[in-house]
Amino acid sequence: MSTMLMKKQSELIDELKTITTEGQNPDTLDIDLLDAIGVLEKINNEDQKVASIVKLILPEIAKAVDKIVDAFAKGGRLIYIGAGTSGRLGVLDAVECPPTFSVSDKQVLGIIAGGDKAIKKAVEGAEDNEALAVEDLKAVKLVAKDVLVGIAASGRTPYVLSAMHYGKTIGATVVGLSCSYNDKFAQANDINLCAVVGAEALTGSTRMKSGTAQKLILNMLTTASMIRSGKTYRNLMIDVSASNEKLYARAIRIVMQATECNYHQAKKALNIADNNTKLATLMVLTGLEVAAAKASLLQNKGFLRKAIEQAE
Repeated sequence: MSTMLMKKQSELIDELKTITTEGQNPDTLDIDLLDAIGVLEKINNEDQKVASIVKLILPEIAKAVDKIVDAFAKGGRLIYIGAGTSGRLGVLDAVECPPTFSVSDKQVLGIIAGGDKAIKKAVEGAEDNEALAVEDLKAVKLVAKDVLVGIAASGRTPYVLSAMHYGKTIGATVVGLSCSYNDKFAQANDINLCAVVGAEALTGSTRMKSGTAQKLILNMLTTASMIRSGKTYRNLMIDVSASNEKLYARAIRIVMQATECNYHQAKKALNIADNNTKLATLMVLTGLEVAAAKASLLQNKGFLRKAIEQAE
C-alpha cells in the first residue's frame, strides 16, 4: 500500500470518528448476546427515538416545503440526490409521487450515485465521485427554479457535497438532509435539515435510524408540498391517479368519502370525468357539468376547496 493511500485512509478514519452516525451505541453493546426478542427490543428502543428528533427540526422542514411549493408554482422541480441508502430513499419517494398525486414523473426526480443499477446493487466508488454528481445534474438540466435536496446520513459524502455546490452555482435552492452535523455540509446548502438521531443499534448501519429519519422527512417534504399545492381535499388524496384496479377502487371510495354519495353515483361521475377524481368530486358536490367544473378548477389553480366555495 502506498504512503499516499495510507495517509488518505488514516484521514478518513479520523473523519469517521467525528461523525455521530459512526459512533458505538452504549445501549447495544450486548446485542450479539441476546435472543431474537432481545435484539428486536433493542432495535425498537432506538427506533422510538427517531420521531422526536425529527420533530425538533420541523421549522426548517417547513422552510424547505415553502420553497418547494414556490418552485412547483413556477414550473420548477424537486430533485433528490444521494448515494447508497440515502439515494435509494430519494428515488423511492420520487417514484411514489405520480400515482399518489397525479403529477408528472418529471416533477419530482430521484438521482442515485451510480445510476439506476445502484438501486439494486452498490456501485463501487460512486459516492466518492464528485465529477459524476455534476454530470448527473447536468443530465437532468438542473435550473435556478428547481429545489435540490442533497441526502447524506453522514453529512460528508463527496458525491452529494459536489452536487450541492453545483446547485448553488446554478442558483437553485439547495436543501441538505443529514443525520450528523457537518460544517461543510451546512455551508453547502441554503436550508439545513440535520436530524441527529445518534449512534445506530448496529454501528455505522445508517439504513436503520438514519434511514428512518430520512424517510420520515422525505415523506414530509413531498406530502406537505403536494397538500400546499392543492393536491388534496380534507385529508383525501383527491388527485390520485386511477392507473390500476386498486387505485380505481380507491378513486371511487375517495369520491364517496368526499361527497357522501353512493357507489353508483361515484362510479358514474368518475366515468364522465375520465377517471379524474378531483373533477368527479367537484361535479358531485356542485352539480357542475364537466366543462364548467374543469374551468373552475383551472381558475382556482387546482384547489378543490376554493372551487367548491366559488360554486356555492
